[in-house]
Amino acid sequence: MKKSPISRRNFLGTAAAAGAAGIIVPSLITSCKPNAKVILPVMLDKAPDGPLLKAGLIGCGGRGTGAAINFIHSGPNLTISALGDVFTDRIASCRETLAKDGVEIADEKCFTGFDAYQKVIESGVDIVLLATPPVFRAEHVEAAVSAGKHVFMEKPVAVDPVGVRRILASGEKAKGMELSLVTGTQRHHQHDYVATWGKIQEGRIGNIVSANCYWNQGQLWYREPNPSWTEMEYMIRDWVNWSWLSGDHIIEQHVHNIDVINWFTGKRPVSAVSFGSRQRRPTGDQYDNFSTDFVYEGGIHVHSMCRQINGCENNVSEWIQGTKGTSNCQNTVWDKNGEQLWKFDGYKLDAEGKMTEDLAISPYDQEHIDFVTSIRTGKPLNEAEFVAFSTMSGMMGRVSAYTGKLVTWDEMMNSEMKLGPKVYVMGPVDVPKTVPVPGE
Repeated sequence: MKKSPISRRNFLGTAAAAGAAGIIVPSLITSCKPNAKVILPVMLDKAPDGPLLKAGLIGCGGRGTGAAINFIHSGPNLTISALGDVFTDRIASCRETLAKDGVEIADEKCFTGFDAYQKVIESGVDIVLLATPPVFRAEHVEAAVSAGKHVFMEKPVAVDPVGVRRILASGEKAKGMELSLVTGTQRHHQHDYVATWGKIQEGRIGNIVSANCYWNQGQLWYREPNPSWTEMEYMIRDWVNWSWLSGDHIIEQHVHNIDVINWFTGKRPVSAVSFGSRQRRPTGDQYDNFSTDFVYEGGIHVHSMCRQINGCENNVSEWIQGTKGTSNCQNTVWDKNGEQLWKFDGYKLDAEGKMTEDLAISPYDQEHIDFVTSIRTGKPLNEAEFVAFSTMSGMMGRVSAYTGKLVTWDEMMNSEMKLGPKVYVMGPVDVPKTVPVPGE
């Protein structure tokens, strides 16, 4: 086996002050109080009316186009007025989809290249929607907030600790400017998850003692190299398979489940020991699977598992165990004997127990309804810190698996690790491309 040039020191870098970005990182601590009355957030079916709000979309792939449609459907008097992407074909596809929804984007409001984000921000928009590969997120958020724009950004928010600290700094700056900064961790805007969180906070399962979270599914999409593409173009088009672009799937996808555990426990991991492997992935440098033992504040152990391999057992879920019972975090609470204590009944269920779509508001729509509502009511919603912490949690698992070493929260928050090339140009990409080998 070819020896990997990547060491634990390469990953973590030399120590940097945690306050380098002007952030004092607080602890995510809440407590479950038996019989306490928990007031849940009000989630409207539609955002209130108001003056026209113009949004610019940066990152015009499938998720970006979807976010744009979620935005314009979230309330009245909303539009997309500018598009930015490194690829013209992405912009063309997005324009075609938006046109079917009655939204026409002028040619002079469509921008390409690595500086397209700056042109979108400067195009007269009120809001910026960010859906590029995660490696670009911190820079784009920083620029949007500095320009006084409200921001919706897809998860995850970074691929390395440097990026996490930049997001935290932008989040603090947005608070001072009374800007809304909402992220694509849509479970926070999903009625059944929110209602279940309330029951846990009321103490229905007692003190939380452990948790499990999973995102096990089949192989994700990938792209084969094309002779007409430069290496940079190929890697960006294949971005979900490259760690420097996506953060690996323990962050890019599994962040949803880890985020739920952080949310429900009100805590964050202090250390992680993880392992993973690459067995069937055809492109990129990422792993196919991860298994992580997180130790959270208070000594709570959380087992995290994620896998993207065809023909295997699938499971996308979160579970928490307490001294009095357990919950699937989504819609049900059981006592210690497995007897149902509570079940979410906010929607009618069909014969198979699934929510009927005509009554259920998609959380992808709801997060934009809540976003626009926060802007129009003058009550800014800022989720930057929470999702930054969830991104960092997944990062701990990735680095531990890649190196085979125990990784701590403080170590990662102090790390100067920064992934990706120093300069973004359409040509060769100066990044490590070998698959990490733990223990070396």
